[in-house]
Amino acid sequence: MRPHRGTLILVLGILSLIVCGPLLGIPAWIMGRGDLKTIDAGQMDPAGRDLTKIGMILGILSTAFAILAVVVFGILLMLGALGAAGASLR
Repeated sequence: MRPHRGTLILVLGILSLIVCGPLLGIPAWIMGRGDLKTIDAGQMDPAGRDLTKIGMILGILSTAFAILAVVVFGILLMLGALGAAGASLR
């Protein structure tokens, strides 16, 4: 049975929220999903299941926040461009 990587995945998830966003969030998400499948198959130590799950969820949240921020920034940029174009027509 392989040892769990729950601590590593949790650290990646926490750092993704604080520092690097999706650069660490996506790996935490992918690694967490794979490790949970391996734990469920009985091939990995189940003691790290909670740490793995929390780290994966944090990775998902940081990735979702980053996508939301890009969408909001894009909308604000478009609104600013429309406002500037409207102001120049007056």
